[in-house]
Amino acid sequence: MQIQEMTDQLQQATDFRSQALYQLAQQQRLIALQFKALSETEQTELQKRLRQLDAINGQNDTGVDGLLTIPALRLLAQHWLSWFPAGNTGEAILKQILAAHHLDWQVAGKRFKLRDTSMIYGIMNITPDSFYDGGRYTTMDAVLNHVSEMLEAGADVIEVNGQTTRPGYTEVTPSVEFDRTIPYIKAITSHFPEAVLAIDTYKVPVMKAAIEAGVAIINDVNGFTDDPAKLQLMAHSDVGLLTMLNGRHFNFKIMTDEAHQFFEDNLNELMMAGIDRDRIAIDQGLGYANGQVQDDDQDYVIMNNTDKFNDLNRPMMVAVSRKGYMANLLGLKKDERLPMTLVSEVAMMQKGGKIIRVHDVKETRQMVTLLDRINRGYWIV
Repeated sequence: MQIQEMTDQLQQATDFRSQALYQLAQQQRLIALQFKALSETEQTELQKRLRQLDAINGQNDTGVDGLLTIPALRLLAQHWLSWFPAGNTGEAILKQILAAHHLDWQVAGKRFKLRDTSMIYGIMNITPDSFYDGGRYTTMDAVLNHVSEMLEAGADVIEVNGQTTRPGYTEVTPSVEFDRTIPYIKAITSHFPEAVLAIDTYKVPVMKAAIEAGVAIINDVNGFTDDPAKLQLMAHSDVGLLTMLNGRHFNFKIMTDEAHQFFEDNLNELMMAGIDRDRIAIDQGLGYANGQVQDDDQDYVIMNNTDKFNDLNRPMMVAVSRKGYMANLLGLKKDERLPMTLVSEVAMMQKGGKIIRVHDVKETRQMVTLLDRINRGYWIV
């Protein structure tokens, strides 16, 4: 039996059906496979197994075509030899195809493998004016206790923030931001040496100090390309980059197309500066609409079009935790928004969101665990 992936062939084809199938495969992270030189027995068994994996499949003159999800492909590779005992070569090919569809985020000292799951990115605000928990964690003991709780609950990353960028925020000086972040980063690193730390900042001096203090990730709401010094700093470090599209700087006409073009250009500019693509994750910037956008319209587009960016093959952030659209649409106070936060996160995760930025780690870890199990739900007997 011969096996090959057909995705590249679909990309090269010019007819509408092939192009539509290619775009569908990209957006939904589906794998198109072609199986040739099958015996009659193998063909019958293969089609049975593809049906068990809920794959779209069809017979043609040369064999069988199949369209599978990544979890289904993983199961196909895992069970291949028990279904086709003489199929050692087929198993190896399936594993190679699966490996080619990795989705990794390389940050300093850690590589997150996100093809098959999502990661939890806990928020540690040390600010008096953050929209949800501003002023709640302002002493060293309070910060360390909260970090301990988040790590125990399953946070993969702890992001320390000393400058809110909520709508209408007041900028603070780098000195103030230093005082709100760097001593805490050093203390967290000392108390929890295995913790992966991030910082949310758009100021070069703060980025530099945070890297020296041991952070593994820099989150920049301005996408790193507004200052050449940022590019130079990032290129000479090994930290992960979370690059955001700041919608406050845009007046979108065709939003998804323009946002996609922004990330294409942004990724290219970062890579041209010498930054490896695997170090970069992306964030559409939910909550960062310009002043002309009413009724959170832009936020709902971001929640709905997440899958349109899967072709970039970079992990995408889901940053909806307790945000204001839940008050505007549903009348929910900040402390009432967790259930609808989880609903919003699931909606984006099912479209490809991988980095879940949250205040509520325990509940989010439960949700990710359950959702991963659902997505592996195939009946194989």
